[in-house]
Amino acid sequence: MTSPGMSLMGDPTQTAVPSLKVMRLQSPELRQPNAGSLESHSILGATLGLPDSFGVIHVGETFTAYLGALNVSNDLKVLGLKVAAQLQTPNHRHPLPSRLDDDNSAGGVEVDPGGGVDAIVSRVLEEQGQHILRVEVGYRTSDGSTKTLRKFYRFNVSKPLDIRELTVRSGDASCFVSLSVENVSSNSTPFTISSVDFQASPGLDAKLIGGTTPTTQHHHGENHNNTHKSATELFDGCGRLDPGACFRYMFHVKATSEDASLKGIACGDELGVAVFSWRKAMGEAGRIASSPVTCPAEKPPGLITATKNPSKFMMGTGNRYVVHGSGLSVDVAATSANRSATTLAKSKESSSRDVLPALDQVLPVTVEPVDPPTSMTLAQPEQVQFLVVNHSETPMTLQLQLRLNNMNGVVVCGPSFVNLGELPSSGGSTIVGVRLVALVSGLMRIQGCCIVDLTTGKEIPQPPLFNAFVEHAAPATQ
Repeated sequence: MTSPGMSLMGDPTQTAVPSLKVMRLQSPELRQPNAGSLESHSILGATLGLPDSFGVIHVGETFTAYLGALNVSNDLKVLGLKVAAQLQTPNHRHPLPSRLDDDNSAGGVEVDPGGGVDAIVSRVLEEQGQHILRVEVGYRTSDGSTKTLRKFYRFNVSKPLDIRELTVRSGDASCFVSLSVENVSSNSTPFTISSVDFQASPGLDAKLIGGTTPTTQHHHGENHNNTHKSATELFDGCGRLDPGACFRYMFHVKATSEDASLKGIACGDELGVAVFSWRKAMGEAGRIASSPVTCPAEKPPGLITATKNPSKFMMGTGNRYVVHGSGLSVDVAATSANRSATTLAKSKESSSRDVLPALDQVLPVTVEPVDPPTSMTLAQPEQVQFLVVNHSETPMTLQLQLRLNNMNGVVVCGPSFVNLGELPSSGGSTIVGVRLVALVSGLMRIQGCCIVDLTTGKEIPQPPLFNAFVEHAAPATQ
């Protein structure tokens, strides 16, 4: 029997209370002394102090933390010790796996006096705002029950780069995407843009237009040639982005697969996301992606009132819109294909008085030039092909008209109308050729096109079709 005055050291029924130490692991900043290194065993001691602040953390960085549970008792063990961590973001809560997970599943570990266990947890930060590192330490008490210690470490994650995009359509199946990236870090941290990429959606391909990123320079061997570069050229090509400075990149996104090329890129289709990789002064790396880039809508001005004022719509009065390169036919086809969904959405908004008609209801038939000329010679007729598509749900017997009173500078040469016959519904199409002649030199817009349904007499005015530069014929050489 143990006397009352004897020590309880080694008594398996007694347990100590563990002490928790947490520290963020990061590369040192400039002029900051080294904090030591981790060994294969726990390096924590009872008097070791760790920094309370996690420092400046940016979206795209990998947050890494050191978790240590120490037995500060001199004579008692810690029984059934478990250590687990979670990272709570503004919208989610993520468990952080560690090398202690197997021990936790097995019921915990036994820690001798003065000993401890530790682990490293990490996760890429994808959200901006306040984050909470939730660390939970469990251990078994002398009566066999389990006690839990919880600690919460709050830190803020800021956005290092501001990415803005401007998308311009360049045809039925291609777009140009201009990306601007600005250093908006709150602590005046310079970054080095190490790579720029545009991850296109399936069926699409993206190509960088003009210039090179540091990554492409390395791949193309530009840093290994014999050309000596000035200090300014080297600095401009290093990708350094100071606080408040910005870079701009442009990508050409186009359809490459057969299905995507046939379907085209319609308004609202997702083109992809831009991904920027960066590094800090001490080599800490991060990646940040833009929001999904979508194809913009480029509806012709005056579309809603086209039937009320067809002449103004056909002439494009007060605007510079033309059908060629706008993707109008693709948008109308996509709207027609989604007509059932559009009808359902309208039924839910039936209480609204100002419900705008669908695009395919205003333009049930579209006319689009096929590879139109960019330049024309004054007074020389030229044949131009036009694709006429019936997007409506019923077959239509159509006539294409080019009205002289709505044309300016470039007029029709020959008959001003062409009978197209009956076009099938839901995508029925035909190609028709029309002779045009330029009467005035300069940049001219081909306009004045109208489609007439010969069965009902309904007129479907078309917006201006394309632009062409008209020049004088070259003088004959003697």
